[in-house]
Amino acid sequence: MGRSPSFAGVILAAGDSIRMGQDKALLPWQGGSFLSAAIDLLKPVTELVIVVGGKNTNSLLATIYQKGAFITENHHTEHGQFSSLKIGLQEVLNRGRDTAIVALVDRPAPRITTVLAIKKHFVDSAEAGTWAVVPEFEGKHGHPFIAGREMIERFLRAPQDATARDVEHAAQEHISYLTVTDPHVIMNVDTPEEFERLAQNG
Repeated sequence: MGRSPSFAGVILAAGDSIRMGQDKALLPWQGGSFLSAAIDLLKPVTELVIVVGGKNTNSLLATIYQKGAFITENHHTEHGQFSSLKIGLQEVLNRGRDTAIVALVDRPAPRITTVLAIKKHFVDSAEAGTWAVVPEFEGKHGHPFIAGREMIERFLRAPQDATARDVEHAAQEHISYLTVTDPHVIMNVDTPEEFERLAQNG
């Protein structure tokens, strides 16, 4: 019997963007920003979208409200990205959903066809005991990834000093890696030079 998950989008946007010199969430992209593009990507394929902000929360609110998303805040960003992931996933459960599509705001949004393929693979692989689906491009694992209820619980139970990779390795047999043709799933944009190259190449 197939599963009928209720999906929420989670966008991790609490980073300090130190190397970029400005908030990566608000970098101009496709007529808006990295953040607005990520919300636009996840809204059609989820029931709601949650943005995890940090010290930058106030500067994100205009975009979040305009796009009809929700905000939750990480007050301890010094604990790293995994702390933001746990806050976002807890909010998914708090809002009555059981599956998260998790995206990072510091990279250009992938194609909608990529997200639809990941989502379909997750739903279709229920009987295989799959807890999560991670896109893979040229042998590298990327984002957005899908975490079902079992995977969410694993993340939330992990100690504060753990990393997402630690949890992933411990649950390896329940994670499915889907090969995609979308380079944006692995593209990091950390410096002004990297962003300039991305903007030139579209």
